[in-house]
Amino acid sequence: MLNPHESETLIDTACGSAGFTVHSIFYVWKNILRDEGKPISHLFTMEQKPERCYDYVQNKVFAIDFDEKSVRVARCLNLIAGDGQTNVLHLNTLDYTKWDETTKQQEWLDTYHQGWKKLRRLMAVKNSYRGFQFDILMANPPFAGDIKQTDMLALYELAHKRTKDNSQGRLENAVGRDLLFIERNLDFLRPGGRMAIVLPQGRFNNSGDQRVREFISDRCRILAVVGLHPSTFKPHTGTKTSVLFVQKWNDDPKSGPLCPKARDYNIFFATQRLESKDSGGDKLIAKDQDGKLLKDTHGHWVVQHDLFNHEGLTEDGIAEAFTDFGKKEKLSFFL
Repeated sequence: MLNPHESETLIDTACGSAGFTVHSIFYVWKNILRDEGKPISHLFTMEQKPERCYDYVQNKVFAIDFDEKSVRVARCLNLIAGDGQTNVLHLNTLDYTKWDETTKQQEWLDTYHQGWKKLRRLMAVKNSYRGFQFDILMANPPFAGDIKQTDMLALYELAHKRTKDNSQGRLENAVGRDLLFIERNLDFLRPGGRMAIVLPQGRFNNSGDQRVREFISDRCRILAVVGLHPSTFKPHTGTKTSVLFVQKWNDDPKSGPLCPKARDYNIFFATQRLESKDSGGDKLIAKDQDGKLLKDTHGHWVVQHDLFNHEGLTEDGIAEAFTDFGKKEKLSFFL
């Protein structure tokens, strides 16, 4: 739905095992292979690919996570996906004022120096880790637990109460981790940049989160909201979630993709109706027309869902409907 292009930079700021970045790589690689008239084989191998594929991975795709174990897994997966010089970094995305303390450690530099050097080139302002110039951001940030550290909360507008005249008031005692990620992620995007972020459903309809929705709409065009099935993240959590898609406002063609600010515009809404997991968290496998369990061309089981068409084996879904919407709305990344 974000339709990443070969020329665009991309980051996941809470990458876990790097599912978003790996599948984004595969998406772009397929387009490169089609463009060069080459067959699209099993992408998750060490087989030789066109130089453009390696250039994209090594110079355009980044990932960050604060959990070192997750970063190790993510780096391995990215290596298999053709990234010999990985840009997966062990950093605390939210607590960016302490990045200097981390990046000066020799052991950290021994592992992450090359990726760190490339990330610094994308800073919006020299020697400031607050803002970056990424084209695309995807994240499924952790929901659990509030942030209570005042030095970290002080960095964020959403961590402050609003006064009657709508100016910034005193600091909250505790703020949901996902709220800070919303603000932080938008800082990673250049004007016209776009984001997909998984959020608890309550952020979209709780009356107490009205100011969060206003914060987002002041800065972005809301492109789409896609409700996921309640079983999506089971057995880890049964929290009902939706994916929010936005594009930062931008009226200046020199600073990034155009997204002219507007008060009234169309928004794409959809809900996943075909569940991918049962109530116990086990994946449900799709069936073919004869009722047999479905496998793809590589012999892998096809998980049941209505989110997108799986290699022509299933019906068009939400992603294809959004593509039609994006073209009709003349969104910059579908032109």
